Order: sequence, then C-alpha cells, then structure tokens
Amino acid sequence: MDVSLRTSLGSKLVLAAPVMTASGTFGYGDDAPAAVDLGALGAVVTKSITRHPREGHPPPRISETPSGLLNAIGLANIGVDEFCRERLPALAHIGSVVIVSIAGSSMDEYAEVLSIIEAHDPDIGGYEINVSCPNVAEGGMEFGVDCAMTESLTRRLRDLTGRFLMVKLSPNVTDIGDIARSAEGGGADALSAINTVVGMDIDPASGRPSLHTVLGGLSGPAIRPIALACVYKVARAVQIPVVGLGGISDADDVIRFLQAGAAAVQIGTANYRDPAIAVQIIAALRERLAGMGLAAPSDLPGVAA
Repeated sequence: MDVSLRTSLGSKLVLAAPVMTASGTFGYGDDAPAAVDLGALGAVVTKSITRHPREGHPPPRISETPSGLLNAIGLANIGVDEFCRERLPALAHIGSVVIVSIAGSSMDEYAEVLSIIEAHDPDIGGYEINVSCPNVAEGGMEFGVDCAMTESLTRRLRDLTGRFLMVKLSPNVTDIGDIARSAEGGGADALSAINTVVGMDIDPASGRPSLHTVLGGLSGPAIRPIALACVYKVARAVQIPVVGLGGISDADDVIRFLQAGAAAVQIGTANYRDPAIAVQIIAALRERLAGMGLAAPSDLPGVAA
C-alpha cells in the first residue's frame, strides 16, 4: 500500500513526515553527521537560543538513570547574534524544515531574540518557544507554569511574527490543560508536549547528587507514560495541533502518541544513541502503517476525542 506521511500542523506548516528531532538533542541542525538524511525528517528543531551566549551549568550535568537521562545543561548556546551570523545561513540548505527554539529569562529577552532572528528574514519554518526548561535558575519554566504569563508571552511573540509559533509545555504543572489553553489563547499555532520531568539521583557511595545542580530534567523512555497522558490531556483541551515528545524510541512509540491525539512527534534522548534514529523511525512507521492497511497516520484509530 502507498503510504503518505505528509503532515500539516495547521495552515502554516507542512511536514514531509510527522517526526522531528527535539530541541537540545540535535545541535543547531547544521552539524548532523553526513550519513543522516535530513531531508527525510519532518523538521529539525534547534537547541534553544538566548539573547547572549550561555556556558550553562558546571559539570556534572548529565547522568544516566534506568531507562532515562538526567540533564542540567542550563541552556548552553552561542547566543542569537552568533547564531544568526554563523548558523542561520547554513540552515537554509540542510534539506529539512527548520524550527528555531528560543528561550529567555524575561519577556523582553524572548521578544528581542525573536525580533533579531526575524530581522534576518530567515528561511525557517517557524519557532518553538521554550517556556518549560526545568534546569535553569531564572526564566524558562516560570513562564510555563503560570497561565497569565504563558498567554501574555505567547501574544507578545505572536505580534512579532507571522510564522508558525509552537509553545513547548512543561509536565511540572498542576493542570497542563489550563496552560495549553492559555498558549492557544495567546495565538500559538501548535503546542509541543512535554519537556523534561524534574528529577534527581544520588550516588549512594558518596551521598552526593549526580548533577551539580542537584535537580535536573529527566527524559527518555522512563517518562513516556507521563508524556502520553499529557498529550492526551492537551489534545482534549485545545483545538490547535499537538506535537508529542517524551521517551519515543521506535515506530510503535510514534503510533502511541498519534493515537493519544498528537499530530506529530519529536525524537529527543534517542538521538544520543543514534543520530539517524529519527530517519529509521520514519521508515519503520511507513512500513507499520502499510502493514496495518492504512494510507496515512491520520487513519490510525485514536483515543483522544
């Protein structure tokens, strides 16, 4: 059977496949190994860009856990000026849709970063707004846990660009549906869910935490059930598309998220094991759908009403 993976995220963005790479797990997008066919991906989401360069937290800032990964990178990045000068031109030629992730410690910083990128008239698909990072001391997640702040920030950024605008949601909230509706109310075109879950680990021999910051963000297969539940809740709360992420490792995981209500997914921690994993998952997804007698991902039976 001929299977089409073409996926629309609203009216502003069409993807060749419903699988992207997640922010922070695939560099800036132009530094992938030559063996990775970026043209097969639905999109590449860059690591989060801030107004000024950030070195991030001191080591140790990554720690493996059973079925997961703790990180406290701290939004380390080159800053928006160098990103626009050195990286943005190359991203126009990687063969995939590019979504730039932006972050900040204040609404003014978010707005300034987006405005600087917009001034370069970039050849990108749009933006993912990181309001949900749990491992920075200021900004980041505080915007994603307060409905009024989420809506205000989204509306301010919406006024600065006509491009696709996706808000990345945190699971570390009382009601993710309320936050989702706030982002939708502010003008978001889509939502991505979820960012990492707050976690920690301890070395029993020394009694010391595994991360310099003590707390960090947990990702990987361990959080997949949490992510699925959040996607299900968000998809039922809003009318805009939802992009699911959290512990996706194979085509069956993709199908689970699509059945929970996601329109597309992002692959994160699995990229560290194999940078080509997303391309492999796309090929496997096509085969799985054909084996099920389905012509498109949208034909999958789902549980989200």
